[in-house]
Amino acid sequence: MGQAHHITRTTEDVIDRFNRAFRERDVTLLEDIIAPDCVMESIQPAPDGTRYEGYDASFDSWKALIDDETSHFEVEDVHTGDSWALIRWRYVWGSGSDESVRGVNVMQVVDGKIVEAAGYSKTAPTVAALEG
Repeated sequence: MGQAHHITRTTEDVIDRFNRAFRERDVTLLEDIIAPDCVMESIQPAPDGTRYEGYDASFDSWKALIDDETSHFEVEDVHTGDSWALIRWRYVWGSGSDESVRGVNVMQVVDGKIVEAAGYSKTAPTVAALEG
């Protein structure tokens, strides 16, 4: 049998794949870039958001956003370093100018896996807007 090849992903590669998952609505792109001990904090509810710990909780939270066809993310800018990334985005849930919010994700990547992700927004959409 052939020798297994270890794939080394840079932080830039991981964040590009993360953003593609949302743009293409393809949750399978997330499957092997989330660390088993990933900690993710969402923007809701204010003021501290929701903390998700572990692979399954982080994956399920991101999957729910990807699967929600009433909204989408528009990536505005990405900055990556050795293990940290900043993603500026706009979350859009309607057609009006008051039906979107701008925010940023601060993410840490270690050994090709997302180990930490924290989302922050300028303002938060109302629960009614999120429920559609």
